[in-house]
Amino acid sequence: MESATKTGAFNADMPLDAMMAAACTLRDAGHGRVQTWSRKVFIPLTQLCRDRCHYCTFAQPPQPGESPYMSREDVLAVARAGAAAGCTEALFTLGDKPELRYSAAREALAKMGYASTIDYLIAMCAAVRDETGLLPHVNAGVMSREDMARLREVSASQGLMLESLSPRLCAKGGPHYRSPDKEPEARLAMLRQAGELRVPFTTGILIGIGETRAERIEALEAIAAAHRAHGHVQEVIVQNFRAKARTPMADAPEPDLDDLLWTIAAARLILGSDMNIQAPPNLSAADFPRLIAAGINDWGGVSPVTIDHVNPEAPWPEVTRLRAGTEQAGRSLVARLPAYPAWLSADWQAPAMRRAIMAASDALGYARDDMWSPGVALPKRAAAASALSVSPEIADAVQSALAGDALDEEAIVTLFSARDADLEHVCAAADTLRREKKGEAITYVVNRNINYTNICTFKCGFCAFSKGDMAEALRGRPYDLSMDEVIRRTAEAWARGATEVCLQGGIHPHYTGETYINLAKAVRAAVPEMHIHAFSPLEVSQGAKASNLSLENYLRALKEAGLDTLPGTAAEILDDEVRDVICPDKLTTDEWLEVIETAHRVGFKTTATIMFGHVETPRHWARHLIRIRDLQERTGGFTEFVPLPFIHMEAPMAIKGQARHGPTFREVRLMHAVARLVFNGRIDSIQTSWVKLGEEGVKACLNSGANDLGGTLMNESISRAAGAAHGQEMPPEAMEALIRSIGRMPVQRSTAYGAVTQETHQRGLNAEALTPMIQTPPRKKREGANDKTERFEHAG
Repeated sequence: MESATKTGAFNADMPLDAMMAAACTLRDAGHGRVQTWSRKVFIPLTQLCRDRCHYCTFAQPPQPGESPYMSREDVLAVARAGAAAGCTEALFTLGDKPELRYSAAREALAKMGYASTIDYLIAMCAAVRDETGLLPHVNAGVMSREDMARLREVSASQGLMLESLSPRLCAKGGPHYRSPDKEPEARLAMLRQAGELRVPFTTGILIGIGETRAERIEALEAIAAAHRAHGHVQEVIVQNFRAKARTPMADAPEPDLDDLLWTIAAARLILGSDMNIQAPPNLSAADFPRLIAAGINDWGGVSPVTIDHVNPEAPWPEVTRLRAGTEQAGRSLVARLPAYPAWLSADWQAPAMRRAIMAASDALGYARDDMWSPGVALPKRAAAASALSVSPEIADAVQSALAGDALDEEAIVTLFSARDADLEHVCAAADTLRREKKGEAITYVVNRNINYTNICTFKCGFCAFSKGDMAEALRGRPYDLSMDEVIRRTAEAWARGATEVCLQGGIHPHYTGETYINLAKAVRAAVPEMHIHAFSPLEVSQGAKASNLSLENYLRALKEAGLDTLPGTAAEILDDEVRDVICPDKLTTDEWLEVIETAHRVGFKTTATIMFGHVETPRHWARHLIRIRDLQERTGGFTEFVPLPFIHMEAPMAIKGQARHGPTFREVRLMHAVARLVFNGRIDSIQTSWVKLGEEGVKACLNSGANDLGGTLMNESISRAAGAAHGQEMPPEAMEALIRSIGRMPVQRSTAYGAVTQETHQRGLNAEALTPMIQTPPRKKREGANDKTERFEHAG
């Protein structure tokens, strides 16, 4: 996050209404209408503390017969309950250095095999992260620089309330008397050290414990200065004192609501537009929605599982009530992780945290809003009702798209941010446009995928299909189909009503440009009527290089051999920032575009694809769509756009913890809907993938702008290798039943979106079962054979 943010003109004598209005204007400039919260569990690892704060009921002395620390089993039980309830944060709260005060703490630690409370905390953070996936956030009091650095390896964020910089409060009679860890300089030093260590940090002030408003401002300005120096303060909490029974301050007056609102507004004006400012909703009871009007943009952690152990008398508001209060104030409630999006990068997070962060986050760095991933069945779901109106930014972008304007990058990114009412508006607009362009027909093609080899010299991080040459590791054995098997599958597909074979494979080290030409010739000769949809841009590029031909001449040779159209695969994300991460040795963005544009110039039609939900952001999606749109405006060669959600289960980069768990379903719906809007008047068919999404998923996308179900496939290999469980074939009768179930009209099409004969249609409906495939193993090179010409040498 930038350390310099827009701040407001703060005057302590401003009327409260004016302060609050200025604070909200500033807040909206930095955060729009997003109001965040964190789904958390509260883990009070120990309630022993060496300090004696006069308002605290969290700290408790040792109890006879009771362990002063939660056991590992108890910690994990709470964390697992949280994970089952959809939580993403494990908030570890504990007293300061209890072993310095209590022999019971020292004895318990020694018995467990730990030298200090921090050592045990580190072990428990690692256990929760690794065994439940929850992300630890640590409030462990004042710590040494070394301990903070060690905790950085096992936590997503850390925190320490500055509370107050008033030394008076530490004097005899003050609330912090005999509390050495509440010395202002000790807390300021830790705040600075957190910045030096690149620790995403939460801090804040506690109001109503005897400080003055001037002292509150002093503390807020100190936080602002630390953040300007290091950019590490991700969140500032303005917490109001609540008097608790059985404490020295049980009868002390609590700050009233106006005082709290004044302090929140002052915090916003001092800390600026981009700062995340929080006020705990449970400490304001029924009045909590009013806090929004003072400039907060976050509610903090709210738990569906555990109480607030620091303020046990103040129950959390239920999430439904939190959402209702937020929406009534015109804001959208969005779950976040313990570290905010700007602090999730490798600059701020230890490598050991990456796996859990990637698994928990969506494309914008917020918490995933569902527990689903592409490739598994999507539960039936009803759209959540929202009291929000459509935001002006979303309404304007949608209106421009419907008018046929070429949306710029910022407008497309805005559309991809849609949630709640905005999401439904974008999807409804896309579906209206779909109806205008394509009517009520949902098309599909009867085809067969033939992946002739899974041996590939490329090592793309997202691919679970390819195998190394002659290797038998990783998800099954390598194969390299014989020509006889390719022809057999083609003939069988034709007999079962297919009008298309889709031929793609890995980049085999022994394949040449002639390999692909001979393959096309052989299929054309064996079944002359079959449409050949084949060879990714990567295969075309490799074939041209191996043949020492220009792209144009090689593509003309493929056309002469019988190739009809090309799949626009190997696109992934058309932005080299992403390609350098997921497929650094593959085609660059410009090279992919060059192959496709040349193919269009030669006379080929192609599809266009995007593979999303791994390491990229909505900005990369926007750039991808713009590049496809611009090329279409030059050539008109794209027949359809195909969003392909990333399936993570067996993908190498996901196994290594380097990718998200595919897009969320909100993101899936948006990709189809935004594509429809962006390509308005340019690409009229938007396809949705039953292999990736299953029946419930594609139904939702067919009501969000998509109009095509793609192919029946007969043999689907690539998604299943990645972990998809939706089957290898969806026969025509199943396609048509699905389409009719949402009140639409099924239409079988050709690859080029032409009509098919009734006889062809019936042949597909009456197809016999597929015969077993023969996955020809790699052949050893014959002695003296030329491996440059051996493959498919008898073709044509």
